[in-house]
Amino acid sequence: MTMDIKVSFSKVSLPETGTLVLFAAEGGILGREIAALIGKEAHEALKKAAEAEEFKGKSKSVLVIPAPFGFEASRLLIVGIGDEKQRNETPFLTLGGIIAKHVDKGGKVTIVMVGPEDWKLDGKAAADIALGVQLRSYRFDRYKSRKADDDKPAKISLHVKIVSHHTEQARTAYVHAGAVADGVNLARDLVNEPANVLTPEAFAKKAAGLSKLGVSIEILDEKQLDKLGMRALLAVGQGSRQESHVVIMRWHGVKGHKDKKSKPIAFVGKGVCFDTGGISIKPAGNMEDMKGDMAGAACVVGLMHTLAARKAHVDAIGIIGLVENMPDGNAQRPGDIIKSYDGQTIEVINTDAEGRLVLADLLAYTRERFKPEFMINLATLTGAILVALGQEHAGLFSTDDGLSERLTTAGLATGEKVWRMPLGPAYDKMIDSRFADMKNSAGRYAGAITAAQFLRRFVGDVPWAHLDIAGTGMAAANSDLNQSWGPGWGVRLLDRLVADHHE
Repeated sequence: MTMDIKVSFSKVSLPETGTLVLFAAEGGILGREIAALIGKEAHEALKKAAEAEEFKGKSKSVLVIPAPFGFEASRLLIVGIGDEKQRNETPFLTLGGIIAKHVDKGGKVTIVMVGPEDWKLDGKAAADIALGVQLRSYRFDRYKSRKADDDKPAKISLHVKIVSHHTEQARTAYVHAGAVADGVNLARDLVNEPANVLTPEAFAKKAAGLSKLGVSIEILDEKQLDKLGMRALLAVGQGSRQESHVVIMRWHGVKGHKDKKSKPIAFVGKGVCFDTGGISIKPAGNMEDMKGDMAGAACVVGLMHTLAARKAHVDAIGIIGLVENMPDGNAQRPGDIIKSYDGQTIEVINTDAEGRLVLADLLAYTRERFKPEFMINLATLTGAILVALGQEHAGLFSTDDGLSERLTTAGLATGEKVWRMPLGPAYDKMIDSRFADMKNSAGRYAGAITAAQFLRRFVGDVPWAHLDIAGTGMAAANSDLNQSWGPGWGVRLLDRLVADHHE
């Protein structure tokens, strides 16, 4: 089933139907304003219910009361926000996710953004609550057939009304938050789709849909890519029946599409729509997860959707390489030597080290054609980064300290955290080849670092950051904000980077 969510904002009042959400500080304290709003009798009844259930208002705890005494609402949720420190440190996104967990059957829910007097509430807090509800409510079950004994509807509607003293500010903030929700969920859809549906061509068509938002789209097919000399990218896809594509998306913001003097910021995504490993074939166990080897490209598409939908004041390029790595008779072999877009030669040691070949051509092309202010690429590049960092952080490699610091700060603000890893000449030597300019794999040791060092050879002097999202971009652990296998990781991180530093 799908969840259709409508969000609205209004002045503080209590609902006549549906679910009512209130917030309580540690000790079960609702705050004077809420106590006055609901009345003495209802307040006393709530205190007794809280005592009976041993609800103390601890951070992230929830008390559910059906048919609450003294209320028109059919159901009451009281969400704990903890002590003063906790309630001013817990993200409103998280609170929205917690609420969403308890309203997954749809209907009307009214969230009263009033609490203890020392709780810092504003319009952005209200918008973030709504964003948290939307992120947590996402589900991908379009391929599940309805069971005969399943009486659930195919589509569930949820109307979220947030009442606040900052209504106009909340509506303004939600223009941004709603665009982020749509961008993240678009990225999730892309990652979750099976590879027989989301082929490189189908992915390119999905990305082309951003033209409706004013994003200029350019799609390059194999003939065009061969003419340009993107033979590293093409080598990855030559074993597949699916044609490889590159999609270039540009959002000029308020500057207009005719402004040719602007210096864009560039986001580059690896889009391997399925990765068997090629001739260096992967083990069968969990190979189905390789439908998500295009999570970097999905993030770039989701980000470009967000920037356009909220009309960001930025000149941004999104470029994705869409290929399928298959092991047929035309596939590249270990030992092959290929030439990249910028003329460097690469000895293929392992055909499963394919994502860096895709990115090599994209980075060199983006650097030469667009001369960007900086480039950030995202890729589910190495299992080694998953060994090093698990699913808590993405690996960050960068040639620019300022860019690295801004990404780290944005990661802490959004919860999409990154951890900087080293680069250096010693690692660079590990990818030198006896027969070509470099080899595409240095073996087991420092695998994430040598992969980044490989990419470093294609960025020139442009400030650059590489995000290895193999641990965060797919097969995500459940959280307050995500219950989906494909989390849409990176959209919120990069949107925050843009909003804070590049508009």
